[in-house]
Amino acid sequence: MTGTTEDFDAIVVGAGPAGCAAAYRMSMAGLSVVLIERGETPGSKNLSGGVLYSAVLNELIPGFYETAPVERPITRHTTTFLTKEASCSLDYRSAGLGAPPYNAFSVLRAKFDEWFAGVAEQAGAFVMPGIRVDEPVVENGAVVGVRAGDDVLRAPVVVAADGANSFLAQAAGLRPRNAPKDVALGVKAIIRLPRHTIENRFGLVGDEGAACSFDGEVTAGMMGGGFLYTNIDSLSVGLVVRLDDLIESGAKASQLLADFLDHPLVQPLLRDGELAEYGAHLVPESGSAMTHRLFTDGMVVAGDAAGFAINSGLVVRGMDLAIGSGVCAADAIIQAKTLGDFSAHSLSAYQDRLEDGFVLKDLHTYARAPHFLDRHQLYSTYPEFLTQLLHGIFATDGTPRQHLVTVARRAMNDSGLRMSALMGDAVAAGRSL
Repeated sequence: MTGTTEDFDAIVVGAGPAGCAAAYRMSMAGLSVVLIERGETPGSKNLSGGVLYSAVLNELIPGFYETAPVERPITRHTTTFLTKEASCSLDYRSAGLGAPPYNAFSVLRAKFDEWFAGVAEQAGAFVMPGIRVDEPVVENGAVVGVRAGDDVLRAPVVVAADGANSFLAQAAGLRPRNAPKDVALGVKAIIRLPRHTIENRFGLVGDEGAACSFDGEVTAGMMGGGFLYTNIDSLSVGLVVRLDDLIESGAKASQLLADFLDHPLVQPLLRDGELAEYGAHLVPESGSAMTHRLFTDGMVVAGDAAGFAINSGLVVRGMDLAIGSGVCAADAIIQAKTLGDFSAHSLSAYQDRLEDGFVLKDLHTYARAPHFLDRHQLYSTYPEFLTQLLHGIFATDGTPRQHLVTVARRAMNDSGLRMSALMGDAVAAGRSL
């Protein structure tokens, strides 16, 4: 596996959505590509699942969902604010969400990543699982390959798609080590349930799926939230909590997850389910603030490694941004191959393509969201206010009723919410989300 000449036209490290998209695109263009994955198989290190907003993948591989192991088209989105004993939900459903160009699917990453890597392999990529890349090989200031143990693979360009920590990007000087405020710890589980049980509990018809998010009590006042996605015969459920909050609080993520699963309004959704999988990993959290230099001589950075993730408080996106960045990286490399120039100047076309497409535009649109979401009253005060307000509206105890304004004022007083804070947060939300 060692050599002084180039072994491939491009090396892609990481067989997640970004790496697979880049490897597929370049292979289809006739480049010789190796896709390296440290897991025993692509997807084997990925836990649970998520929602794939699939327009970009459908453009790359038209009709991909006819063969890909997608679980359910998402036709229902709910956002629920929880206190210890009550909840308030925003529930939106539309059959149109399950059809192009809006279609989104729940996926299990272990299955999906394996399929995507297989598609890249069919296109001509050489897939190498079970290989841990230790560092980039740098000569005369340019990345010219990667080192794995005693072995070296050489290529004029490397795509670093090696996840949120991206040791390759750090080693190449493209980004610093993640600060705790820039990442969150996700703890996830797969709960197996019969298909008909899932459909009955979530009000689904046939293959329809639901994506549910939870805020408030679930994170004990820390920045983050809970999620639940319906698969064909299982539920992906878990919590994401920002790492600096978790460290400062001294709380254990495993206990937070256990409390969430036992919440009186969540537990009935999981009742009689079988725990099939459990684990944790870091996810990007700071949006565009995590996007540092994306290219250098002989290297580009894509997907989670580049910090490409969006959490607007209502929608969490990562896979579509990863795929979009993988496509842009591939197109820039294809152009560099034609020019015979893999310098930073040539590879800056990657940045240009990201800026022209949706990836950096969407990150810019939600650039203020992480700062807005760093308001702890969103996870404590507001759930209390909303649930107390609705209790005052719907609970009838035989005493004379009061106008809504009076009920709202009482709920604000009881929850500790001030009008000045409410107005300030409303303005900030409008600017951020």
